[in-house]
Amino acid sequence: MQKKTSPQILSQKVANIIRQKITIGELPPGERLSETALSETLEISRNTLREVFRVLTQEGLLTYKPNRGVFVSVPDMASIMDIYRVRRLIECDALRHSYPMHPAIIRMQDSVNQAKKFQEQQDWSGVGTCNMHFHTAIAELSDSPRLFKQYQLILAELRLAFGLLNDPQLLHAPYIEKNEQILILLMDGKAQEAAMAMEDYLEISERTVLAAFSRYNLC
Repeated sequence: MQKKTSPQILSQKVANIIRQKITIGELPPGERLSETALSETLEISRNTLREVFRVLTQEGLLTYKPNRGVFVSVPDMASIMDIYRVRRLIECDALRHSYPMHPAIIRMQDSVNQAKKFQEQQDWSGVGTCNMHFHTAIAELSDSPRLFKQYQLILAELRLAFGLLNDPQLLHAPYIEKNEQILILLMDGKAQEAAMAMEDYLEISERTVLAAFSRYNLC
């Protein structure tokens, strides 16, 4: 007899599914979520879905608008700047204290190679997903479960910020080469140089996303 999943575990599972949909760009910023459609698709009760909505709203991934429903959040400027502040603290420090034989470096290498294949196919959404995997692997270099958990929480918020750009090629194409440069520095044992390269990388990325946010608000 199959053991019944507890409501708490089910809510966590569904919350992870929706976070993943946001992270891969399947649920873009500003999109209204249909309670009826989602509960049917995920085969859960509306009460469970409402609990998931509550949790994800607390995390900043969803926004409840009275008399209108629940929407995927659109990051504001302060949120974007804070996301990048956290990224600098986690990613740059993880690179600075890493070592060349860390298992996460293999995942970084795989992400770069896969991104190049998607680039050849002009699949910029695929490139974006590989970019997420690359930076997730960098967070793994910290060897800190607590830091990695925190990074996973901002990952979906980061994708929301990226979703403000209507041109994924403009967003992701320049960073394939930059990711590879950071990887090469790391594999050569130049952890400090890799961390400095990431500082420059994040500064350019932040400016790009903030510029997109400004254009979004003008629309």
